[in-house]
Amino acid sequence: MNAPDKPFPFDDALATAADQLEQKVIAWRRDLHANPELGNREFRTSKLIAEHLKSLPGMEVIEKVAHTGVIGILKGGRPGPVVALRADIDALPVEEQVDVPFRSKAKTEWNGVQCGVMHACGHDAHTAIQMGAAALLSGMREQIAGTIKFVFQPAEEGVPDDEEGGARLMIKEKALKNPDVGAIFGLHVTSNHHAGKVGYRSGPMMASSDTWRVFLKGEQTHGAQPWRGVDPIVVGAQIVMGLQTIVSRKLDIAKEPSVVSVGSIHAGNRDNIIPDDLKMEGTIRAFDEAQRDSIHEHVKRISEMIAAAGGAKASVQILRGYDVTVNDPALTEWAVPTLQRVAGETNVGIVDKVCGAEDFAFFQKEIPGLFYRLGCTPPDKAIRDSAPNHSPRFFIDESCLKLGVKLQCTLALDWLAANA
Repeated sequence: MNAPDKPFPFDDALATAADQLEQKVIAWRRDLHANPELGNREFRTSKLIAEHLKSLPGMEVIEKVAHTGVIGILKGGRPGPVVALRADIDALPVEEQVDVPFRSKAKTEWNGVQCGVMHACGHDAHTAIQMGAAALLSGMREQIAGTIKFVFQPAEEGVPDDEEGGARLMIKEKALKNPDVGAIFGLHVTSNHHAGKVGYRSGPMMASSDTWRVFLKGEQTHGAQPWRGVDPIVVGAQIVMGLQTIVSRKLDIAKEPSVVSVGSIHAGNRDNIIPDDLKMEGTIRAFDEAQRDSIHEHVKRISEMIAAAGGAKASVQILRGYDVTVNDPALTEWAVPTLQRVAGETNVGIVDKVCGAEDFAFFQKEIPGLFYRLGCTPPDKAIRDSAPNHSPRFFIDESCLKLGVKLQCTLALDWLAANA
């Protein structure tokens, strides 16, 4: 990457424009927060985004990408490379408990269950930040050498059963092509850091996420005569304990951490009947793709062999979810000075890995990508007292929005200048 001829020529203009846009960005975020929509159902949200992008000079707008996604393409006044900024736009099936004037009162159905809807992970902030970045950068389009793609992605939190969506579908529908993108940047607000703080990590940053399911077939009998059947509950309990040995005894924990958890067990309907069937399911998290595959093999083998030893039969399903979120080392090293310049050197630091997952990982498998964290807890509130992402009490200090706009804009402009 090359250094720009004039170091940081846009910084002052970006800072002034971000100040002027701040109240609009806050208003967009509050409107989105009050009107959340679940994955593949972000109809109002995508319409709002598309109308905003269409109002900006020089912006080409593509709608209905991966169902409800929107892409804005801003071609600069001079030729150059292509960079992308990504924001996820969907909410979660969570009933809000935060007492703010723009509190969500939305209700819907998710996989057959009635539920509340809330931007409990901060995607409303991500969307508003990207809307602000698009407005700001379109205002200086003639000075930009290159092209910026604004990728507004639906369904990051997942899609209803039997549907396709999210980053994988956007990639399949050529979101990173025509023109071809050279790098992509994304951010995520987090209550693990105070507003004004920025966290990054080179290499694996967030875990893969897979679902495992075990279906046990026993033989139903009276609870008073267990010897006349095969008890899938006892076998299931043995499998639960067996699975605990995978991380502790089968993997090199000095290399990368991993997690195998049991999330639900369902069997029987009466105290004195040993049932025929049991279903259990859980999650697998890993930071290394080879370890991830190894865990899959161990889950299957342990479940089947313990079931057979107990006289039962096990059918094992492993549903691959999100890949490991891996920040490109070279891009990360290049980006750190930009993050420090915008947020202040003392406000930027390396953060721990988290076992949560992100489908930004799929963009990173196609092109170099950097995913970083933006603190959103009020400075006067202790981190330990702040509600985590996905909580019905998740709260955002809106002062982080302006910083997010400046960071995304500056990363895009610096990258274009460095790769011209």
